[in-house]
Amino acid sequence: MIQLEKSKYESLKKVGLALLSVILACVIIFCGYYIYLALHYYRIPDNQRLKINNNQSQLLKAGRSYKATTYNVGFGAYNHDFDFFMDSGQLKDGKKLQGHRGTAISKQAVLDSTNGVIQTMKKQNPDFMFFQKIDTDSTRSFHVNQVKKVEDDFPKMDSTFASNFHSAFLAVPLNNPHGTVRSGLLSMSKYKMDSAIRRKYPVSSGPIERFVDLDRCFVVMRFPVTNGKDLVMINSHMSAYDKGGKMRKAQMKLISSVMEKEYRRGNYVIVGGDFNHALGKDMMTHFEHQEEIPSWVSVLDQKMLPKDFTMIKAQNRENVATVRATDMKYDPKVNYMTICDGFIVSKNVQAKAYNINTHFEYADHNPVRLEFELK
Repeated sequence: MIQLEKSKYESLKKVGLALLSVILACVIIFCGYYIYLALHYYRIPDNQRLKINNNQSQLLKAGRSYKATTYNVGFGAYNHDFDFFMDSGQLKDGKKLQGHRGTAISKQAVLDSTNGVIQTMKKQNPDFMFFQKIDTDSTRSFHVNQVKKVEDDFPKMDSTFASNFHSAFLAVPLNNPHGTVRSGLLSMSKYKMDSAIRRKYPVSSGPIERFVDLDRCFVVMRFPVTNGKDLVMINSHMSAYDKGGKMRKAQMKLISSVMEKEYRRGNYVIVGGDFNHALGKDMMTHFEHQEEIPSWVSVLDQKMLPKDFTMIKAQNRENVATVRATDMKYDPKVNYMTICDGFIVSKNVQAKAYNINTHFEYADHNPVRLEFELK
């Protein structure tokens, strides 16, 4: 009997030691991986001067009409069959939703979406193009250099690129890791660009959040006008995974100060991009869907802007959304949709905008076109 109990004790001891070894190994792996991420984490310094490629010579003129577009291209992944692992939500009937994928479905999917973006822009024939979430060399987009592809297809436009996501290997989700990321903001134009400066947005400094919230930024570009003034164009991409909008409030405060400063100097100012806010409270619930409003949705409306600036509401905003929820594959009758892409202009710029309906075929966003004139 004593021998049996001793044998049972030895067996339990072995099981306990084995479990302890597994737990210890997991802790060591987790700590090692966290140290790896921390060692590779950095933020690009503020006021970084960016390289301008293929700079053009033509100058802008007051009183003439121009076109600009903004397009979050979602690293070429977000076709109708794509959902994203960081996005979760809930249907109005209570069913929970959770995205799954960390990478695009295939390299061909990235190439197809990137080509769709290029063809869409060629049809618009804009004078200025802003892109967000466009990759240069990332696991998630099968290392397709989207920036080069776009630049090559618009050889008569200058360009400048600002990195806003440069990560070590992100091993989530485990079954389809997001991997290493090199991504950012691409800005292009047909006109002479005097300078391009990368401004650093405040972002979350939490122990996990800082690795996934990107190195958020906006790009301030200066274009000379024949009347001696400058057109200051700003390409911006604000935080997304920011429950309650705390970081976005700080980001809005910073970019507003830049906008006001340039306008007081007598310059024209246009801000375009993905604001990751519903542009107007009415847009939070305007579009028909079967989802609850996602937790990331905050509102940016006119009263939150500096007094000499106007949010340009698209002429067709009632009919065309610019972003869809990605906690599930695309179903136009189910996915939450709103408007979070667009333009803000100073009062010395006359403008109107249109949301371009691509039916979310190439990205989880639709592009927006601004038609403007410098007064």
